[in-house]
Amino acid sequence: MRISILTTIAAAVSATALGAAEIAPTAVSFEDGAVSQSLTGVAGDPANGSEIVGDKGQGNCVACHQVSDLADVPFQGEIGPALDGAGDRWSEAELRGIVANAKIMFEDSMMPSFYKTEGFIRPGNAYTGKAADDTFGPLLSAQQIEDVVAYLSTLKE
Repeated sequence: MRISILTTIAAAVSATALGAAEIAPTAVSFEDGAVSQSLTGVAGDPANGSEIVGDKGQGNCVACHQVSDLADVPFQGEIGPALDGAGDRWSEAELRGIVANAKIMFEDSMMPSFYKTEGFIRPGNAYTGKAADDTFGPLLSAQQIEDVVAYLSTLKE
């Protein structure tokens, strides 16, 4: 009996792991700018998303947006809309689409495409100021996108 329970648990864990395949940046499906399917199949971590939003070496969202919840992060920007209430203004799918590639929903947006690897005019190597090399990848990983979306979803009016 004990072996069959362990076998069932192992099978469930394997099925979950298989279902949690990461979607590549080139395979993301946008619908009117929104991305309804999780990029990882794993729930985002709002605490990690908060760190990414406020970290000038990762998402650097505060360079353009103000976030009252991150008042301890200095020099917040005023170029983009304040992110306070983002969880009320946009659905999870819309937030995922905006963070992955805002230009699909907002054509004239100055926001960088955080989960894109092709179609650039002059790509750089992340935040290094150098030209892209053979390690060129998205600015944020699929899980980081999910974490940021989870955090932004918590920002209610």
